[in-house]
Amino acid sequence: MKTIKAIVANWKMNHLRADAEAFCSKFVAEYTQKTGIAVGIAPPYPYLELVGSRLKDSGVLLFAQNGLDKPKGAYTGEVSMVQLKDIGCYGVILGHSERRQYYGETEATLVPKIISARENDLLPLLCVGESLAQRESNEILEVISRQLAILSQVGAGSIWIAYEPIWAIGTGRVATPAQVEEVHVFIRKEMIRLLGEPGKDIPILYGGSVTPENATELLQTPEVAGGLVGGASLDPEKFHQLVTQAQK
Repeated sequence: MKTIKAIVANWKMNHLRADAEAFCSKFVAEYTQKTGIAVGIAPPYPYLELVGSRLKDSGVLLFAQNGLDKPKGAYTGEVSMVQLKDIGCYGVILGHSERRQYYGETEATLVPKIISARENDLLPLLCVGESLAQRESNEILEVISRQLAILSQVGAGSIWIAYEPIWAIGTGRVATPAQVEEVHVFIRKEMIRLLGEPGKDIPILYGGSVTPENATELLQTPEVAGGLVGGASLDPEKFHQLVTQAQK
């Protein structure tokens, strides 16, 4: 897998149908696809197919925000990787801190999800990151190492990693370039240790209050291959600015 730059919008539980349509119309009209820069949007479940249809032929990739490893069955409220692929998803975000915090996702539950995503030709975008308490206790690298350890169970294959310090998500607080570099360099070393040669080229994105104002500095930080963007991705103008900065 060749290392690329990537900017992925995570809309979380935001936007209604009209908002999603307006966003796609404006963004696609301004967006020009460039080699080496992957751009994705992860809308809420109800609008996946709508957004996918509006992104068709634009080069923008469709991501889901979560998925279940079971192919079908009595799992009320869940959506399978099979179904995500069936409606045109390219990838799926897994292990976001909000999923871990609110819905009890653990490393053990993420292993079959990564495997199932790959089996259904979906790119897993695995999120890792420490809480403020863990950072203040200097447990950062220990936490990241534990979260990445599942890669030894799933093996080499398609995957992107997103480092999202929990204390910087939606708070307006942003990790300094030095803090980001420290963790991203550590993640790269861990991926090489766990996966060997393939670990050298897996993209590592940064997420945590990424905005057009701080993106350029973050994108120039060693081992940062792009961003997983929350709040700023809800505005098509701001998201386009972020994409343009990455393309430069």
